[in-house]
Amino acid sequence: MLSKTLQKALNEQIDKEFYSAHLYLSMASYAETLNLPGFAHWMKLQQREEFGHAMQIYKYVNERGGRVELGAIPQPPSDFKTPTALFEEVLNHERYITASINKLYEKAVKEKDYATQVMLHGFIEEQVEEEASASEILETLHIGGEKGPALLMLDRQLARRGQQN
Repeated sequence: MLSKTLQKALNEQIDKEFYSAHLYLSMASYAETLNLPGFAHWMKLQQREEFGHAMQIYKYVNERGGRVELGAIPQPPSDFKTPTALFEEVLNHERYITASINKLYEKAVKEKDYATQVMLHGFIEEQVEEEASASEILETLHIGGEKGPALLMLDRQLARRGQQN
């Protein structure tokens, strides 16, 4: 059985994951307005992952005898100014989610809730990958710039996400 403290924290994380899904969908829409279908594709895959994370925690809370209580999802921004600014927001958001998951893990440790600690391990590992991926794309944008062939090549690379092994 989950403690009330952990149940509340997990519910807050569910809300953050749903917000993340909304944010990435908004980012996909922005990328489409720039005629960058690869960027949009990357963001849509992120959106699906974040929705999946919310549902994974949702299922976990229910399996542990807790109660899921969904909060309101704030409206995400819709204008990111440039592709670089877009990925700066991605990286900042992923860092925010990492900090949130780490705090959640700390609560599970404090309460000696080993099952929650184990469940969160996958999230912690994935956050390392998420931050690394966003950092790599952002670095590519810094090196190649936001105009011309470098941007189009990056867009094509992002369009292949999910097709690679």
